[in-house]
Amino acid sequence: MGAPVAVAVAGFASRPTARLATGRRARRSRAEKFGVVAGWAGLIAMILVAGWTGLRFRQEIVSLWPQSSSLYELLGVAASARGIAIVDPAFHREFEDGQPVLAVTGRLVNTSSREVSVPAIRVALVDRDERELCHWTISPSQPTLRPGQSVKFFTQLSSPPAGARHLEMRFAASRE
Repeated sequence: MGAPVAVAVAGFASRPTARLATGRRARRSRAEKFGVVAGWAGLIAMILVAGWTGLRFRQEIVSLWPQSSSLYELLGVAASARGIAIVDPAFHREFEDGQPVLAVTGRLVNTSSREVSVPAIRVALVDRDERELCHWTISPSQPTLRPGQSVKFFTQLSSPPAGARHLEMRFAASRE
């Protein structure tokens, strides 16, 4: 017999193959696009969940890892390793028996989800150059606070130093 003869009908043989390949590429690129979008959406969701968790459980995080409090402070979010915050601090000058008196007030609030012991508060007066002129401590009126509970504090200093320009408050260290 003779050699096989290829019969081509005007462009029929090549076009269906081209269409089939183009359709596969279109389906593959849609799937790839969906995968990319799903990947980005998943990454954004994980970042949002991690951020929410970091804010929601900040007290627990700071109590387990105290160094993280500086990160929260940088973000402008209050977080204390002790689980207690000094809220609404205020001071004013007044006179008592002709003597100048500095009155300091505020509240201590338990910001944690557990009962915490209330530390002493260290109050300091500093001058323009950030040098401490004097300091004293305030003993808490309550030894512990339940979650969400608060207690007011009040103290006075007779004849405060004339050069005092700033008042600083923090929790006293155990040795102060």
